[in-house]
Amino acid sequence: MIKFDLICQNEHIFEESFDDSKSYELQKKKKLIECPFCMNNSVTKSVMAPNVSSKSNNSKKIKKEQEKVFANYNKQLSKIKNEIENNFKYVGKKFPEEARKIHYGEEEEKPIYGEATEKESKELVKEGISLVKLPFETKEKRKKKN
Repeated sequence: MIKFDLICQNEHIFEESFDDSKSYELQKKKKLIECPFCMNNSVTKSVMAPNVSSKSNNSKKIKKEQEKVFANYNKQLSKIKNEIENNFKYVGKKFPEEARKIHYGEEEEKPIYGEATEKESKELVKEGISLVKLPFETKEKRKKKN
């Protein structure tokens, strides 16, 4: 298994696993890889920073390059976070219930986010409900901590 950081045409960065590089190329060619944020299937490999230690003078250069890559990643993650927090409705621990209502047409379709256990998430996926695990803490969770 190999993991790639991918970036879509809309500059969303996300991670996907493949059996090998050949598998990635085949899926890309068939347009089977889709951005989980905007569903765009025009994706390319993002710049990746390997975890390699170096004792040479190049280590400072490598570190600066890695910082630049991660600064871009953090910038993209911050954009996604703001987009979700400003345009999606937070439903808290009722996320599985609300997602089902929308999926089965009991409620009008709307963008939501909230909390679900790993078990609840797997059950939603088995029912055909698409979801994305957020790689950051929401403002609602931060408020609870303070």
